[in-house]
Amino acid sequence: MHRPSAAEAQFAEELGVVRPDLAARYTAELPGARAAVLTRLWRGLAYEPLPWVTGREAGREGLTLRLSDGRRLHGPHPDPFATAAYVTVVRLDEVAHDDPARLTTHLGVPHGADFAAELADSVTSLALSRAGQATRVENWPVHDWEWEQRVVDGHPYHPNCRSRPGFSVAEQLAYGPEHRPLVRLGLVPVPVGECLVTGTWPTELRDGERLLLPVHPWQAEHVLKRTVTEGLDAHPLMSLRTLALTEGPQHVKTALSARLTSSVRDISGYSISVSATLSAFAQTLSERMDGLLHFTRTLAAATAGSPDLAAVLRESPQAYGDRVLPVAALATTELPDDPVWLAEFARLTLTAGLRLLDLGVALEAHGQNFLVVLSESDAPVRLVYRDLADIRISPARLARHGIPVPALSGRVVTDDETTLRRKLFGSLVAGALAGTAGSATALRGALETAVRDLPRTPDLAALLEEPLPAKALTLMRLSPGTAGDQWTRLPNPLVLEPGAPDQ
Repeated sequence: MHRPSAAEAQFAEELGVVRPDLAARYTAELPGARAAVLTRLWRGLAYEPLPWVTGREAGREGLTLRLSDGRRLHGPHPDPFATAAYVTVVRLDEVAHDDPARLTTHLGVPHGADFAAELADSVTSLALSRAGQATRVENWPVHDWEWEQRVVDGHPYHPNCRSRPGFSVAEQLAYGPEHRPLVRLGLVPVPVGECLVTGTWPTELRDGERLLLPVHPWQAEHVLKRTVTEGLDAHPLMSLRTLALTEGPQHVKTALSARLTSSVRDISGYSISVSATLSAFAQTLSERMDGLLHFTRTLAAATAGSPDLAAVLRESPQAYGDRVLPVAALATTELPDDPVWLAEFARLTLTAGLRLLDLGVALEAHGQNFLVVLSESDAPVRLVYRDLADIRISPARLARHGIPVPALSGRVVTDDETTLRRKLFGSLVAGALAGTAGSATALRGALETAVRDLPRTPDLAALLEEPLPAKALTLMRLSPGTAGDQWTRLPNPLVLEPGAPDQ
């Protein structure tokens, strides 16, 4: 029998105070949550270039990792694109582990203690998320935020899929979209002269010569250390810090200085300064996409000189269709189970993504930023992209197509082919499409059909012939001193049978 960890016991104690009606369901969901996080962790251990893994040996009974200290870690054959929890136990030498946090502690690797704490938080938060949605919602959502509330498990491949360190149980229930709360955003008045503003800040969020910046209540309490009474009611979206306002169709992205999955969620002055230019540029790109892809417009953005106090106002994706949902929410429907539908969806997304890449823009097209518009018969007809902060723009490619290069600098600008392809393929194919397909077999089938009629560009050749890039999510969490993304290469589902890379 599994011995509850200290994190699980403490979580259960707090839950018994704030929501005793969920306590039994939370306990029942813990084994599945452990397996879900362990499955994600095993993917990272099996495929990422971790310096203390010196070899990988695939056999009939699974995969064995040779560790630098002489020990061996054994688990099932990995599927790099699986979303179902298929790893329930791995063995470190002769000791069986069903708890990803305990396993990481016993591995004893550099920075493993902090990562283990995050994994424990991911397990408990995931169990709570599943407990809060024990009853599946069957009706077709009317509002865009209702789709976001259906995504319970978070990132399909990150071991920290539900890690919310710094959030109490009560705060997770109050702010997590999967718990369907209504959140009261605070409004912090700041003199206009102290703010960097792009776009047209709305009249209703002004008070004379002061801007009223929407602030997440967690941020107000834990970071700004202030009580904010005035505010706006809003529904939290998948990213937690972005919310759909109840009054009007706008979405507001708030600063939230907490580590969720990989990074601390604030809003940099750089992203504020380039937001209007990026938004205007994106609209010109839409005109070249023949109605295939739309970008939500950034209406306004402002910061009071700090990434901890900033906000971005965007239009809702529902501006581009009533039946629009994030790609991550497709898994909550029966659509991906149809191979024909999945192949058509893959064709649509690859057509749009590769065309835009050829023009000179690589999208961060993961399941949260990338949305699909469905017809009344549920056919995928067009796409919507939101949050331009992490795209990459190639001036050289734009120039080849006669597209004026926007007045931008910094991290979004690059002509490096590897960087551009990693950005798109790592998010779209290894992320959004793989997460929708749910397995290497389903992804391979969809891609084989989808690529038949695509233009044979150098980018497509790289997608067809080379290993598939993906962010090394576990390595990144174990490398706190290394800035930026780190990458691994996964077996190409169009070329290789699923398996661990040679090392």
